[in-house]
Amino acid sequence: MTPAIAGFEYRRVPVADGVSLNVALAGTGSPVVLLHGFPQTHLMWRHVAADLVADHTVICPDLRGYGASDKPAEAGGDTYSKRTMGADIVALARALGHERFALAGHDRGALVAFRAALDHPAAITHLACLDVLPTLDMWEVMHGTTAAVGFHLYLMAQPPGLPERMITACADEFFGHFLDSWTGDPRAIPAGVRAAYLDACRDAVPSIVADYRASAGVDVDHDRTDRDAGERLRMPVTVLQQDWGAALGYDARALWRAWAADLRHVSVTYGHFMAEEAPADIAKALRDLLTR
Repeated sequence: MTPAIAGFEYRRVPVADGVSLNVALAGTGSPVVLLHGFPQTHLMWRHVAADLVADHTVICPDLRGYGASDKPAEAGGDTYSKRTMGADIVALARALGHERFALAGHDRGALVAFRAALDHPAAITHLACLDVLPTLDMWEVMHGTTAAVGFHLYLMAQPPGLPERMITACADEFFGHFLDSWTGDPRAIPAGVRAAYLDACRDAVPSIVADYRASAGVDVDHDRTDRDAGERLRMPVTVLQQDWGAALGYDARALWRAWAADLRHVSVTYGHFMAEEAPADIAKALRDLLTR
């Protein structure tokens, strides 16, 4: 039996032609949408969602191409661009009756949230991004041997065919590598949840690769266009991330400050999967954001 967030209702919600998202939702009050990262599903928010639901409407979708959501075949870069995936989330919120909502994302979900907030500033009241840099900045700071930590970014940036075949050949080992090596506290992802993540990824290799391939192409173009035009995030923004800057030679706070005037940037000591490793802290950070 696939794990679920206890007490949450599950629905399939159409968000685009031929694309419906699997969504867990519960609660009442101002809406908060939580977007998962790689290599996970909406389940990564299970603890934080259970906290926030006390006084918020909490909406946890599987992103397009992930989990139990639809996985359209890649038809050019736009199919899995963060612009397209961000539009999915705005359409989801509207389908559930919310024209304005707070948005938090982790990892890939943070990139979707970032793009949604730039493209739909009237819809996003508050933005939280966990353990990520904006796509353009990420590619610009990675260089030399230190870039080896992001080997998967380069692998999945390759044209269709080779990366899909390579990853499919050892899917559990590939995705399991990140679940194991990026976790500060292995107990944070129990065996049943880990198995659910691997099952979901095993069935979604082409769409996951397409998501990453878009981030080496069209997503960079969208970010560069906005940066050149001086576009900035207009809502209060909280960023929580590990401090990789010293090792990779960048100032994460300064990079984020260029995008957001109302920024609270915090370097944390948790592993990458912080919503599972320190859910009380993450829930508090989100609640603090919502008061700004």
